[in-house]
Amino acid sequence: MNETFDWERLQGRARVLRVIRDFFEARGFLEVETPVRIPAPANEAFLEPPPSGDHWLRTSPELHMKRLLAAGSGPIFQMGPCFRANERGRRHNPEFTLLEWYRPNAGIASLYDDVEALVSAVLGRTVKARRIAVADIYREVAGWDPLEAWDEDRFDEDMALKIEPALPRDGLTYLTDYPAPAAALARLNPADSRVAERFEAYLGGLEIANGYGELTDAAEQRRRFEATIAMRRERGLPTYPLDEPFLAALPDLPPTAGIALGVDRLAMIAAGATDIAQVRPFCDR
Repeated sequence: MNETFDWERLQGRARVLRVIRDFFEARGFLEVETPVRIPAPANEAFLEPPPSGDHWLRTSPELHMKRLLAAGSGPIFQMGPCFRANERGRRHNPEFTLLEWYRPNAGIASLYDDVEALVSAVLGRTVKARRIAVADIYREVAGWDPLEAWDEDRFDEDMALKIEPALPRDGLTYLTDYPAPAAALARLNPADSRVAERFEAYLGGLEIANGYGELTDAAEQRRRFEATIAMRRERGLPTYPLDEPFLAALPDLPPTAGIALGVDRLAMIAAGATDIAQVRPFCDR
């Protein structure tokens, strides 16, 4: 069988990967690799890691990367395959390429600079950015304040159906100051405990990245994981074991800013593509 591929777009994807690596190496980051098949995925509300025997395929390399940070790695980045079950569509594939990077001894503000510089480097032009607080846009577009009356199902539904369609289509937009219950691995804002140090970045209206001021309190992280396990059990969803080596390392994690960015989506935007299948040689459809 003689298969047909869009070689021009695949070459464009390869260029995006080179730009990303050059970007981080020029800034003194160490590129790392961590396991793809893991014994204990993070317990998050609605992310489903595909099973792999008595392990799971990772939804993110976060927990292992934080163990490296706690051991003194310094700034690190990783780009590689991640997996999320039941995610298919023009913007989703069950297997996708994720970029994560972490800055120890840095605040979340450093990530805004990173995202803007990286996106500008990939696109070959300066990208302007704006910031919108989650509570502000929910009051304006959805008619309620998630900081005052948290409702997880309503929050997620309104995000998909009302908030994201209303976002600007030019440049970068950051949704900032997420409600605390919507940020399982982020520390709380010391000035307002209703708000977590979390943002999501949208480029041309498409979500590309999720940034955090990382939680370093092991007892609080355990409590949050256990609360998520209880919620998932109540809803009849699978639950996963706690990652005890991660929790044991967490007290040694310095104050850290970390972010995950979808490489396929960034490659889509760089190529002017409308479907993730246009920038991956193989998709699960």
